[in-house]
Amino acid sequence: MNTKPALLFYCQHSLGMGHLVRSFSLATALSEYFQVVFLNGGPVPKNLPVPDRLVLINLPPLGMDTQGQLLSRDARYSVEEAKTLRQQQILQCYRQYHPAALLIELFPFGRKKFADELLPLLDMARAERPQQPHIFCSLRDILVSRGSKQQRHDNRAAACINQYFDAVLVHSDPRFAHMDESFHPSIPLQAEIIHTGFVSPDTRSSLQHIERTPGILVSAGGGIVGMPLFSAAVAAQAELWETTGLPMTLVAGPFLPEQDWLALQQQATDIPGLTLLRAVPSLRKLMQSHSLSISQCGYNTMMDLLATQPAAVVVPFSDGAEDEQMNRAQRLQKLDVAHCLAPSELDGPTLAELVRALQDVQPVQTVLDADGAKNTAAIIANWQAAHCRDDNKVQIVQGGGA
Repeated sequence: MNTKPALLFYCQHSLGMGHLVRSFSLATALSEYFQVVFLNGGPVPKNLPVPDRLVLINLPPLGMDTQGQLLSRDARYSVEEAKTLRQQQILQCYRQYHPAALLIELFPFGRKKFADELLPLLDMARAERPQQPHIFCSLRDILVSRGSKQQRHDNRAAACINQYFDAVLVHSDPRFAHMDESFHPSIPLQAEIIHTGFVSPDTRSSLQHIERTPGILVSAGGGIVGMPLFSAAVAAQAELWETTGLPMTLVAGPFLPEQDWLALQQQATDIPGLTLLRAVPSLRKLMQSHSLSISQCGYNTMMDLLATQPAAVVVPFSDGAEDEQMNRAQRLQKLDVAHCLAPSELDGPTLAELVRALQDVQPVQTVLDADGAKNTAAIIANWQAAHCRDDNKVQIVQGGGA
C-alpha cells in the first residue's frame, strides 16, 4: 500500500511534446515524496519512456492545430464528446485519490480552451474540508505574447492565480529569463512566485561514454510543425556532402504527419550522407554524438543544447502569434550558444552556408541552473510539510532542496 500523500498532476500537451517531456521529468522527481497521479491530456509518443513510479491516467486525447483550434486525437470521439468524458474523469480521479497537492501545468497562463475542465477541479479542491490541498502552477521559462490582448490576458490569469493557487513555480533560471519579463498584470499577484531552475532530464550517466564525431543532427521536437526545417535541411545536404563530407542524421519526430514523412522520404532519395529516422528514444544521446545541431528552439531542445554543447543553428517556430521560441533563440544567441536563423530566411543554401561557417566553432559553456525537477519536488514537499496536518505531511528525503 502506498503511504505517501497523493499529488494530482495535470498536463495537456497540444501541439508538440515539450510540455509532456518536462512534466514527466517533474513527476519522476516528485515521486520521491508523493504518489503522483498523472492526468495526461494528449497522446503519448511510443518511444517516450513513461516514468515507473506514477499512476498514469490517459484522458481522451485532445490537441490543437497551428491555428489554435481544438482537435480530437482519438477517432472514436468528437471534440465535444472527448471534453465531456474528460471532465467526468478528472473529477472522478480527484474524488478517488483525495490529493494533498495539485500541480497544474501552464494554466491559467495558457490552455484557456481547457478551462471548462480545470475550473471545476479547482473549485472542488478549494471546497475541500477539513483541509484543502495546496495548488501549484507549473510554468515554463517564457510565455507567448498576446499583442493587443496582453493586458486583459495577464489580468485574467492573475485573478485566477489569486483565487485558486498557492504558488507559481517557474521552471527557469532567472538569469536567463524572469517571469516579470513576459507577464505584466495590473492586478498584484498574491501567490508566491518561485523560479526553480530549468527542468532537464538527468541522463548524464548514459552520456558519459559517447564520443562526438563530425556530423549534423536535424530535429524539430515532436515534429508536428517541422516540415519546413526538414525540407530545407535535405536540400542543404547535397551541397554539404560535396563541400564538407559531413553526414546528416534527421530525426522527424513522432508527431510529424504521415504524409509529410512520406514526402520527406521521397525528397531524400539519392541524397548522399543522409540518414532519416522517424523517432528515437533519446534525442540528447544522439545530439551528444554529433558535432553540429540544426533544430527548432523549444524548451527541451534548449536543455539538450545546453547539456551537450554542439555548434548549433536554431530556427524557431513562429507561426501566427507564437514568439516564445524566437524569444528563447535570441537569448541563446546572445550567450553564443546558438546561431538564430529566422524562419523567413530558411532555405537549403542558407543552411549550408551556416553549417560551413560553424564547422570549426568551439562550443561555449554556459552555466545555468538545470536542477529544476529536484528543486520543484523539494519546494512542494517542504510546503506540504510546513502547512499540512500530520496525516498529509510528507517525509523530506535527505539531500533534497531548492
